[in-house]
Amino acid sequence: MAHPFWPLFDLVVRTPRLELRSPTDEMCVELAQAATPTMFPDGENYFELDWLSEPTPVRQRHSLQYWWRNRASFTPEDWRLDMAVIVEDRPVGSQGMFAHQFPLCRSVATGSWLSASNQGRGLGKEMRAAILHLAFEGLGAMEARSSAFEGNDRSIGVSRSLGYEDNGGEIGLRAGRTSSEHLNFRLSRARFEQHRRDDIVIENLHPCLELFGLGTDLAPLETPHPVPAGES
Repeated sequence: MAHPFWPLFDLVVRTPRLELRSPTDEMCVELAQAATPTMFPDGENYFELDWLSEPTPVRQRHSLQYWWRNRASFTPEDWRLDMAVIVEDRPVGSQGMFAHQFPLCRSVATGSWLSASNQGRGLGKEMRAAILHLAFEGLGAMEARSSAFEGNDRSIGVSRSLGYEDNGGEIGLRAGRTSSEHLNFRLSRARFEQHRRDDIVIENLHPCLELFGLGTDLAPLETPHPVPAGES
């Protein structure tokens, strides 16, 4: 049954190997349990924040708050779409897509993680391909950006295998404390078309388009985003 108020719960991106779904609270609990400090095989932390080292249940609680906050603050002008990676009916990772003023800029960025036990199976590339299909084919994006700290070879390899081009870099703090080079990558629509797949399916997108600030023709909506009752 279609969700009457939050159609993102019904959005599905399906590939032959996995599905991306907007996580319910039950899925968020499973994802919070799957995100463990052993996520990176070399024992390092390649995220900007040092959330993996937080003890249980603080790490899981902060993960839930992060997903709830992104859901609550979702607007056409500034959104963070979190999708659970479903393999064999179980959430095994998270694939995010983020944008600011998307209807005008048509630019997205992505970020993701995959549970340790599901790495090394090609799922990282598969889930990125799925979210890129949603961005370019579903929402009409013109570019997608990604970044990774030097040493995060799997993430860098996924980007390059899908057609991203090197887009400079800068020095940043890895895990909030270690100075490290942060590498940037960009995928243009033209490059996406060269790698476009025909076996990825998007389901139940049209009811969601208004949340992204788009009409059914993918043009920006002319009417302003409504302000909830009681706010000004």
